Amino acid sequence: MSSAEALQPKERRSRRFAWIGMAASVVLFAASIVVLWHIVSGIDIGELKAAFTAASARQIGLAVLFTAVSYGLLTCYDSIALRQLKLHIPYRTTALASFTSYAVSFTLGFPLLTAGTVRYWIYSTKKVSAGRVASLTVIAGVTFWLGMALVFGWSMLSQAEALSNLVYTNLRLNQLIGLGAAGAVIAYLAWVSVKRRAVKIQGWRLDLPGFRLSTAQMLIGAADVCAGAGVLFVLLPGGHNIGFETFVAVYIFAVMLGVASHAPGGLGVFEATILLALSRYPREPVLGALLLYRLCYYLIPFVAALSLLGAYEVRNRIRASRGAFKPCESECAPE
Repeated sequence: MSSAEALQPKERRSRRFAWIGMAASVVLFAASIVVLWHIVSGIDIGELKAAFTAASARQIGLAVLFTAVSYGLLTCYDSIALRQLKLHIPYRTTALASFTSYAVSFTLGFPLLTAGTVRYWIYSTKKVSAGRVASLTVIAGVTFWLGMALVFGWSMLSQAEALSNLVYTNLRLNQLIGLGAAGAVIAYLAWVSVKRRAVKIQGWRLDLPGFRLSTAQMLIGAADVCAGAGVLFVLLPGGHNIGFETFVAVYIFAVMLGVASHAPGGLGVFEATILLALSRYPREPVLGALLLYRLCYYLIPFVAALSLLGAYEVRNRIRASRGAFKPCESECAPE
């Protein structure tokens, strides 16, 4: 049997899994849209408008602050990845690539494609290859999921009873999920601590960070997740009596479902999950807070990222044109 024939079953399995994953994402997105429509259809538009505009200057100021903290921490994702890849890039370039790539991918979805494209656009000017940019994007993704798992495990364990009362789940089930998330983090840290680890995907090799760098990834990712959750938490209407640790678990679950749906920014899926989890509270104020959250955490950074990318491209073209004219100036100068 030839090597090509031997690979055919593997290719068929990978394609089958890809189709199953795509189908599951479509079903999840469709179900979430149905749930969201069912919830929103009973909302009074006047009350929703009032809830949207009822946010105080303090709430909006805190939301903007937490948004800035979150995106600031996201620049550390790229910094850690660059350190792992032994690439020395100025922080201003790292910050630009990180902020714009995340702001664009959060809004458009498909982060490996969108974030990777924006990163390559910027890092390629520093002679970083496409393969290195792909590795950087993967390492940054590991940072995100390590932080998510750590915070999710902690909140599910420490707030198991509060969560069971909020979303009507079983206390033991919450604790079991928390243990699973915490165990996954501990197992990963132990796995990368024993020796140098690498993953291979279709002949492409990626060396994973060791224990120290992975711990830094985990802590930075956890702080970023908490800051992102803080944006929505401070925008919720007063009197909800939900502790932040309890809310973080709900927020992370909503984010994970949004990522699984492949919807741009988890749109629809994220909102439906939050509204279901907070169903005991008035819908209009919660939906108003979700709309403000989208504005602060997604729309404003997205517009800012597009502006920065436009300015970056204009600056590069001006520099290129100046470089093109310099030889002519020296050659054409009068004797």
